[in-house]
This record gives sequence, C-alpha cells and structure tokens, in this order.
Amino acid sequence: MGDERGRTQSATTQPESPEAFARVEDGFQRLWTPHRLAYIQGERPTRESGDGCPFCAAPSRDDADGLIVHRGSSCYVVMNLFPYNPGHLLICPYRHVPLYVDLTDEETAEFTALTKAAIRALEAASAPMGFNLGINQGDVAGAGVAAHLHQHVVPRWGGDANFLPIVGQTKALPALLEDTRQQLVAHWPGTA
Repeated sequence: MGDERGRTQSATTQPESPEAFARVEDGFQRLWTPHRLAYIQGERPTRESGDGCPFCAAPSRDDADGLIVHRGSSCYVVMNLFPYNPGHLLICPYRHVPLYVDLTDEETAEFTALTKAAIRALEAASAPMGFNLGINQGDVAGAGVAAHLHQHVVPRWGGDANFLPIVGQTKALPALLEDTRQQLVAHWPGTA
C-alpha cells in the first residue's frame, strides 16, 4: 500500500514532461542585474599583486570616476560600488596589503582617523541612527576582495533592513552613488 501511495503522489505532483516543468510558476519575482555578472565572474586579485585590484585602481582615477570621497597620505575613502545602504564607505590603504596587522603604524593611525572622519561626514550628510563598522579578512570571513584590506563603514537607520533583502534578495537604495559621494565630499570634516 505504501508503494502505491508513493506512485500515486509522484504521478500527481510531477509535471508530465520537462517542457511542462519549465512553465511551472514558483511565486518569485526577479530583479535581473546582469551588470553584477562582471563582479561575480571577475578574477580575484591575489595577495602577491595589485593587478586587477579595484582598490589599487581607484586612486589612479579622478575622484568622481573612482568614487573617491577623500584622499589621505597613506589611506583613502571610497564609496562601495555594491552598497548595503546609501553612504556605504570603504577605508583603504593605498598599499596593497591583505591584513590589518600588515599596516604600518602611520597607515594604522590614518586608517583610524579616516574611519572617524567618515562617521562624522555621514552624520552631517544623512543623520544615520547607527553604524556597522567591520573588516572581513580572507575569503572565508566574507571579504569580497580579500587581497586588499578595506574597512566597511555602513550607515544604518531604523527600518532600513526591510523584507526585500531577506525575502526578495533585493536591496532598495534610494540614492545614487554619485549623489551620495557629492554629499559626503561636501560634509567631509575640515572642508568648507
């Protein structure tokens, strides 16, 4: 009897052909983002070289094209190309190093000072209610570019983590990168 029930359930729940199966609705809406394929398929930079590293390439561009908010002497601040929230910044050393412990004392001091300045600029530009600060070192820790150290500064607001990222695998960003970059440049501490 168990075998018959299994065959009956199987026969009633399975589509009759592969073509019929391809037309079965799954209830999901899709937001197609083919521009991200270059990021997904792109070669990851190695620890030994800055070749192909977006954090080595950004400083060689002008600020608007490189999405750079501020340049220091040993570190700089850049907009995240794939932000979690508007104003998502990255603090990067110019030098291609993978680990925080690889920074010189001078780089560490500026790295910290730029993190503080980034928070001040974000507070002035968009009044976030909080921040996530973090460094993901290594692929297993979630670093998208593990070969070049960078710290995330993510502004947060109450209610910014709505259902879209969880259910829809979609992040709604209400501001363009360049508009946000211009606001942050205008509000960077020490600039008038």
